[in-house]
Amino acid sequence: MRVTHLQLSDFRSYGSLDLELGPGVTTFVGRNGQGKTNLVEAVRYLSTLSSHRVASDAPLLRFGAERAVIGARLEKNGRALSLEVTLQQGRQNTARLNRGQARPRDLVGILRTVVFAPEDLALVKGDPAGRRQLMDELVVALHPALAGDLSDYDRVLRQRGSMLKTARNARGDMTMLDIWDEKLAHLGGRIVAARRQAVAALAPYVLEAYADVAPEGGSCVLSYSTALDKPVNRDDAEVEPLSPQAAPDEIENRLLERLRALRSQEIDRGVNLAGPHRDDLDITLGDMPAKGYASHGESWSCALALRLGAYALLTAEGGPDGDPDGEPVLILDDVFAELDSGRRAALARRLTSARQVLITAAVGEDVPEELAAHPAGSATVKVRRDDDRLTLAVRDA
Repeated sequence: MRVTHLQLSDFRSYGSLDLELGPGVTTFVGRNGQGKTNLVEAVRYLSTLSSHRVASDAPLLRFGAERAVIGARLEKNGRALSLEVTLQQGRQNTARLNRGQARPRDLVGILRTVVFAPEDLALVKGDPAGRRQLMDELVVALHPALAGDLSDYDRVLRQRGSMLKTARNARGDMTMLDIWDEKLAHLGGRIVAARRQAVAALAPYVLEAYADVAPEGGSCVLSYSTALDKPVNRDDAEVEPLSPQAAPDEIENRLLERLRALRSQEIDRGVNLAGPHRDDLDITLGDMPAKGYASHGESWSCALALRLGAYALLTAEGGPDGDPDGEPVLILDDVFAELDSGRRAALARRLTSARQVLITAAVGEDVPEELAAHPAGSATVKVRRDDDRLTLAVRDA
């Protein structure tokens, strides 16, 4: 799988853009603020319908524009596909697949990407929200249909949270809250089961990648952490952990019991206290948790191993529904300046067989020579802003 053509209209800093992309490595080079990351962000958006930089779509529209269009042509399984998403100010987004109308969510999973960016350091050092997003991205890449469950879960979570805030005035009638409990538990069971399976599949690839990028750094071990394996209150009896093979309905029942046990606390606080939105991905280096104990270099190695592991897993698994052409497009967004020479070389070695890699860099010399000599070819795209106009100068390596 690879992107052969990218087309933008009023996206970020680009009024319009038509760019052909070749196989192998394409490096976008330019000073900060010239629009390099905007290009790879557009590719990423077509893959997941989300940006790796911002939480909402509003900043993606060019200033003053009412809509933005991201389009791409793909080569997949020897076939040409076209994807297009229109982002609209104050209205629902629309999509097209092979020139026909489609729902935006129908595009999820067709183009697969893995992005490594400086912000990924927060996967190790930051709050659980980033790690939950990592797991959910992987789940959707492996099973695109679960994007609907994640979206529905967020909606149920908001509705139930709103009801909890007003529950004190319900005069004892909790019928509607019971209904929302069941909906949250059903979706939550499916999500937790999918995350646990994804983490179990990812773990050996991350272990291998970490050994490669940090050969003196010991081991990097992943595990899924859920409050469902812990007592409701500190003084309660221990809870038997869910088995690694626990089915969604078993997790659903456990979650429903947890919601009933926590109801009074939830009503008092007006917040949802149980569900996959409160789970985490535990990362252990040696015998110590990575968060709070890993050095800066170890944290970078761990973040890099997480992304390389995801790339290796998706490549090995193939695409959904038995699609053999599931290798993701790998995006390295301004990361080489953050890595020392050893980690740069280790990263380059693992990408010599990658079908398509998109790189942004302020200085072309930051990109390892091994990538510039990629067997599938390489190109450098110089991105610069002149008199408020963005120009692209392409030079084949």
